[in-house]
Amino acid sequence: MSLVSETVTGALPALIGGRYAPNGVLGRGGAAVVYRATDQLLGREVAIKLFTGHDAPEAEVRAHEEEARLLASLNHPSLVTLLDAGVERTGSAPQVFLVLELVHGTDLKRRLVDGPLPLRHVAHIGYDVAEGLDYIHGRGIVHRDVKPANVLLSIEDEARRPRAKLADFGIAGLASAVAQEEFTTGTAAYLSPEQAGGGSAGPSGDVYSLGLVLLQAITGLVAFPGGVLESALARLERDPEVPETLPVAWQRMLTAMTARDTASRPTPAELAVAFRQLIIDAENRTQGVPTLNEEARLAALQRYDLLDTPPEGAFDRITSLAARVTGLPVSTVSIVDRDRIWFKSHHGIDAEQIGRDPGLCARVVETGSTIRIPDGRLDEFACSNPLMAGDESFRSYLGVPLMSSDGYALGSLSVLGYEPHQFSDSEVEIVESLGAMVTHEMDIRRATRRASLSHE
Repeated sequence: MSLVSETVTGALPALIGGRYAPNGVLGRGGAAVVYRATDQLLGREVAIKLFTGHDAPEAEVRAHEEEARLLASLNHPSLVTLLDAGVERTGSAPQVFLVLELVHGTDLKRRLVDGPLPLRHVAHIGYDVAEGLDYIHGRGIVHRDVKPANVLLSIEDEARRPRAKLADFGIAGLASAVAQEEFTTGTAAYLSPEQAGGGSAGPSGDVYSLGLVLLQAITGLVAFPGGVLESALARLERDPEVPETLPVAWQRMLTAMTARDTASRPTPAELAVAFRQLIIDAENRTQGVPTLNEEARLAALQRYDLLDTPPEGAFDRITSLAARVTGLPVSTVSIVDRDRIWFKSHHGIDAEQIGRDPGLCARVVETGSTIRIPDGRLDEFACSNPLMAGDESFRSYLGVPLMSSDGYALGSLSVLGYEPHQFSDSEVEIVESLGAMVTHEMDIRRATRRASLSHE
């Protein structure tokens, strides 16, 4: 069942919850119907998941309410957001409904009807879903039904990366409770071997299912087709076929994800780093720059202990100077984590963090070199970047890498303007010198911290 904005024909109910007007059917399942609807109070488009069964017993109603509470506890960009919930009463029969974020695009199942995806898109999808799984597993929740229909894609344009969101937590459960179950849940073609054998579905089962989903996205073929019994038994006897034509890194990762031994499978956190590395390698090959070892860079970042600290007031003078030298209104000192960009100093803009992918400074880190963009609308990379694509967005950008003493780019010192700006060589040299001052200060703080710890 999908929460994307492609509609199918279906009878529409009256106003739901007193404010949501259905205007199309997005999908139907055994337990619920999902409608596209308009929130008449806020004037926005939403998805309504209305559970069917007018004579549902009280225990089933409580189960649906539990799903609502589960969704309400989750907040991550790789998960579909719950906006509201309630109970619709038609006569004496209660029907729980969930109001969910409407994702404009399609789901992976529908997208695969048109054929396999490019590897670079599969890497982005894998990264997004792995991040979502890492988030829910960290909260003791197992999804248990990772499949193409539950991976929503917010962009269909082949020229741009898709943004994936994991949906439908209808059979998700707490890992502690799932371990005690004696029945199998999930979709047959994507069950892990332990699920297919009638066992419980732990967090590693989600990783296995994601491996099958990504393998299908690459090949266009379901690894274990057939009926429920045939499909389930097949994975108990053999591993899925990973094409030998794939790059070695892809072969190793997909093989590990779909290992029958649960202990051999990587964690979602490890997958996120691996997918990020694949993305960086592909982008760097396109740009003709050296390959960045993202895992080693993250380890270097950890040694500097910069992520769980507040913005650094000592850097404010440097960002102010950088803005003054270039005559641009905005300057930041940014540290690039696995999935976030943290502003340790920000001049002319009020922000503490943004997602990594939209960030221009992430590009500086991935290339390890200074980037100057006089006019974002004329730059092939910047023109599709959310920070520079809109009418009110930035137009000019200069970013210099903040290099650690062991040669890793931890972040960037950047200056940005709302108008085109031709950066002179002298401006670039000065900003690079200011960036060196930032890294020098970081090195001093790291050395001071290490000396303090050695005397404790």
